[in-house]
Amino acid sequence: IADASKLFGMGATLVGGFIGGILAMRWGVMRILFISALMVVITNLLFITLVYSGHNLTVLYSVVGIDSLVGGVSSAAFIAFLSSLVNVKFTAMQYAIFSSLMTLIPKGLAGYSGSIVESIGYVQFFILASLIGLPILILVYMANKKLKFKAQ
Repeated sequence: IADASKLFGMGATLVGGFIGGILAMRWGVMRILFISALMVVITNLLFITLVYSGHNLTVLYSVVGIDSLVGGVSSAAFIAFLSSLVNVKFTAMQYAIFSSLMTLIPKGLAGYSGSIVESIGYVQFFILASLIGLPILILVYMANKKLKFKAQ
């Protein structure tokens, strides 16, 4: 599991970051932010396949690889989005605040994930994780309308 998530997953995340940056430049930040958020919702559901695949390393590496790749794309898109919000005079401070706020809730909830899995089950946990991602799609849509980013 460590090899799949740390070694293989890290490589896939880096590749995803490069892909996300290229796609954000070509298709626009908000479009890639929305598509990658949708893909995160879908990849959360992929973890359910691990329950039914037994001890299948191919499935493990596939799920971790896809999840990490999508995570890299979404991280690159979100960094590009945050970068577009900061004022040039206060870039470092504003970016530090925005990026800290970005991880505040996920880091706070991560410590409880094991307890949640124990109480509701593995499959239900990843269904819940996917459902939590749905409001993000609405927020990205609303942010795009409010901020009026240019489509590329």
